[in-house]
Amino acid sequence: MNFSRADLAKLSPADLARLESIVEQTIQDVDSGRVPWRCDRTHCDGRPHPGRNGPHARAAQLPPDWEWDVWMALAGRGFGKTRLGAEWSIEKARTQERGALIGPTAADTRDILVQGESGILACAPATFRPVYNPSKRQLTYPNGAIQTLYSADEPNRLRGPQHHYGWFDEMAAWRYIQEAWDMAQLGMRLGAHPQICVTTTPRPLKLIKQLVKDERTALTKGTTYDNLHNLAATFQRAVISKYEGTTLGRQELDAEVLEDLPGALVARRHIDENRVRPEAVPELIRITVGMDPAGTGQGDETGLVAVGRGIDKHDYVLSDVSEKMTPDQAARKAWTLLESVGASLLVVEDNGGKDWIELVLRRVWQDMHADGSTPPLRRVNASQGKRLRAQPVAMRYEQGRVHHVGSFPDLEDQLTTWIPEEDPTGSPDRLDALVHAVAHHMRRDGGEAVAVNPYGAVRRGTSATVIPLGRGRAS
Repeated sequence: MNFSRADLAKLSPADLARLESIVEQTIQDVDSGRVPWRCDRTHCDGRPHPGRNGPHARAAQLPPDWEWDVWMALAGRGFGKTRLGAEWSIEKARTQERGALIGPTAADTRDILVQGESGILACAPATFRPVYNPSKRQLTYPNGAIQTLYSADEPNRLRGPQHHYGWFDEMAAWRYIQEAWDMAQLGMRLGAHPQICVTTTPRPLKLIKQLVKDERTALTKGTTYDNLHNLAATFQRAVISKYEGTTLGRQELDAEVLEDLPGALVARRHIDENRVRPEAVPELIRITVGMDPAGTGQGDETGLVAVGRGIDKHDYVLSDVSEKMTPDQAARKAWTLLESVGASLLVVEDNGGKDWIELVLRRVWQDMHADGSTPPLRRVNASQGKRLRAQPVAMRYEQGRVHHVGSFPDLEDQLTTWIPEEDPTGSPDRLDALVHAVAHHMRRDGGEAVAVNPYGAVRRGTSATVIPLGRGRAS
């Protein structure tokens, strides 16, 4: 940029402030070693070299050179999918007026696609950096191009808006994948050739497999190891060491689209064929939260899964909020989940040196409830082996008696990739939490039936009383 004094004198105060900001950001870009994303080398590995002294695109991170409709980057964790999608979206904004940015949830779209370390705001050059307006859920570029943020959890918000292109991130983790895809597709109707970039870790979902086979899909595949030189040592220790050599690692690291695995606890088709929307959930006679504490409360995940038993005697998986947490965080999240879904009981495993969990759960309950009430808590000591304990639950899946209300990708991965013969004592935490909840329903089935609709009312006999979600207490 070259400006004379006369040029500067013609600028308004607002334009001068904008120019000053661009110059400052450009200097920061240079100081941080940022270089243009695209490289002239045909088979560049993305490492710095003469002419490109900072990290930049590997050849596999650039869009294929033909008129595709969908570009699907099907790659392992850490491959650089987010950077790929962000750079593509920025490039599209230079020539296309309207784009759609869609993540699994509204928070994911904001925190990863827009504000993440490899998101659009971090990747856009200073001279073409958009302004983010959270209230409008929009990015506005200097040339007037607009990108609107959406959540795949709310497919109906995609009904109506029109776009020239879209970046769909982690589509295999979308809770209502087919419905969100359909609504987004119907909005791709601006310009001569609307295009979609999909960046996702692979899962053997029907839509993913259809897109892979479509002749209008450009497929880019890659593994975690392709970008290992740019990944933090902590990532290599925490993630690669955990998954490498495992069945789940083939999916998460090597980006294999795994079909049903012989010996896995649950076949994925049994989940997909019986998946339901919230409005299809019948009245529930009981809602239970299953909890499988981490061994130390800090190292592994704490499994937290809410399951309802319907009047049809089927089980409905309502929520999975499992993650790594401290003991206090886990207890608070468990009670918050119990109240949010209207559950009547928290069933927690206490064997394996986890006696600490009841003390923490009771203390946190009292902190959250000043009325001195007794926490609805039941400890179970799983004397059976993990396979024997989980087998009746697996049979219910096979019989079509367990329904996932939407999609729970991490839980479903554990159900469909844990092979008891390979790891008879190490079943995953989310899976164990689900087993605790369903097993409790199986033990209680035939007791007092209190019909609970978590989306509306609690009913005893023929009378109905409307109670806000989380207030009901079913037996």
